[in-house]
Amino acid sequence: MMNVILIFSLVCLLFGPTVNGAAVNASYEAADGAQDPPTIGWTQVPFSYYIQKPWDLDLSERYHYDAATDTHTMWVYNTDKPFKEGNTTDPRTEMRWYNEYSTGEHMWEADVYIEEGSVGSSVMQILRINRPAGTPATDIMLVVHPDNTVRRYFSDPNGALIKSNVYNNWWNLKVAHNADDGTIRVYADDELVLTVEDRGPATRHFKNGVYGVEGRSETKFRNLKYWVK
Repeated sequence: MMNVILIFSLVCLLFGPTVNGAAVNASYEAADGAQDPPTIGWTQVPFSYYIQKPWDLDLSERYHYDAATDTHTMWVYNTDKPFKEGNTTDPRTEMRWYNEYSTGEHMWEADVYIEEGSVGSSVMQILRINRPAGTPATDIMLVVHPDNTVRRYFSDPNGALIKSNVYNNWWNLKVAHNADDGTIRVYADDELVLTVEDRGPATRHFKNGVYGVEGRSETKFRNLKYWVK
């Protein structure tokens, strides 16, 4: 029995995936009867970002990172100023990802915790930074609603439901974008909950945090990952 354990441990060390900044290939098989995770066939790669926050405040007044738990906490008030002086967009505290793309398949992932009372804030979006004139600024936005849900913005009647009972609970969110065929898939706790088309060709990047708000909004993110195909 001891020899079996030693052999198994050696195999894990030699062939098991690593995270913490190294590339990871999700290519294992699910147990009998279990659904394959959405990350099967994807490769985890490093990502980088900077924080957009009210221009007149110190970063620590709207953002905190706990290295021990890998948790990013962001909050914002509806009375806050925009992220740039003279800008007219809504208040925000967001991670603006540097990883930009116009082709290929890209997936954003995180565990998400939304504080009760947060309303009207976008917690994740795909922003179109270089796009044809007259086309929308985002491919998708996921927004907190007062009925304790996260829903897609700009969809009828009240937004396609992504997740219920989001307040004060950790849950996993994945947003996968195939920029080649224009398909976006959203997963809540590894369940496919939405498939939509993007808004056409563009160069874009991921964002997450709190953007736009009624009163005060706060959201935590941990285990952030960037996957590609």
